[in-house]
Amino acid sequence: MRFRILSRFNGPLGAMLCVLLVSWFVLPTLTTSGRLSAQTPADAGLETLAADAEFGAPADDNPASAEAEDAAPALDLFSLMLKGGWLMIPIALMSLAVGAIIVERLIALRRKRVLPADLVEGLSDLGGVPGVMDPRRAYRLCQENPSAAAMVIRSMLLKIGRPQSEVEHAVAETSNREAERLYGSARWLTLIAAVAPLTGLLGTVWGMIRAFYDTTHLAAGQNKADFLAQGIYVALVTTLGGLVVAIPAAVAAHYFEGKVVALFHEIDELLFNLLPQVERYEGRLRVTPHSLGNTDDDVTRTAVAPDPHNPALR
Repeated sequence: MRFRILSRFNGPLGAMLCVLLVSWFVLPTLTTSGRLSAQTPADAGLETLAADAEFGAPADDNPASAEAEDAAPALDLFSLMLKGGWLMIPIALMSLAVGAIIVERLIALRRKRVLPADLVEGLSDLGGVPGVMDPRRAYRLCQENPSAAAMVIRSMLLKIGRPQSEVEHAVAETSNREAERLYGSARWLTLIAAVAPLTGLLGTVWGMIRAFYDTTHLAAGQNKADFLAQGIYVALVTTLGGLVVAIPAAVAAHYFEGKVVALFHEIDELLFNLLPQVERYEGRLRVTPHSLGNTDDDVTRTAVAPDPHNPALR
């Protein structure tokens, strides 16, 4: 029997997460040219002069001024973010939270912290030979290798000798509890992935309202189209910031969920190998944490009194 605690499919590959994380941290440092053409101002000026000469148009007496007019200011993404208004503050805080949670979960979900190799090898040896498993050795392995897998195995050992349904219930309950603990802080990533774009959209809507409102109150003779365009592009900054935060958060949350599922599938394999050894003690043995931890007692020989309500044990 396999104990499955989650039904959702596995997350994306770790390489995809790494690429997104790198782009997430590097993106604010990159700058893009605000020009629509890849030409340099000098090349553009020369081509303009050549075209004017070909069609008989008078050449500009000052090519430098033409180059200055053609040149557009560079679009610095970090500087643009600073223009997003006060709603960029919660988005920036969510960005820091996403980075901290990702680093913390990458450390907490390392295989050696969830499923130590010594525990896997020791339990595999115990469950691989029929009829020779000593519950004390398995319990000692769990104490020596504290982890989520050890907690699940320990819950099974403490129910040894009881009906199989009780053993399965204890294991399933402990597995769910440990899975919730391992995935706990990663749930904030899911929340941030939903809230960050909405926060950015709120900032954009507010910025658009302000842009149109200010445009209607411009003095006569001012260029309303340019003023409105500037207000709109600044208003869209918060939406961009929200997406920059939400996309890595969503990918990381899905990745961590898949990692937890994969690790607990391996724990299921250990349980599957140990269950036949546990079944042979059903109705013949009762153990406590003290008896399992006491190396002087042979718990494999400690039988309980027959149950008068169980004809099989009379």
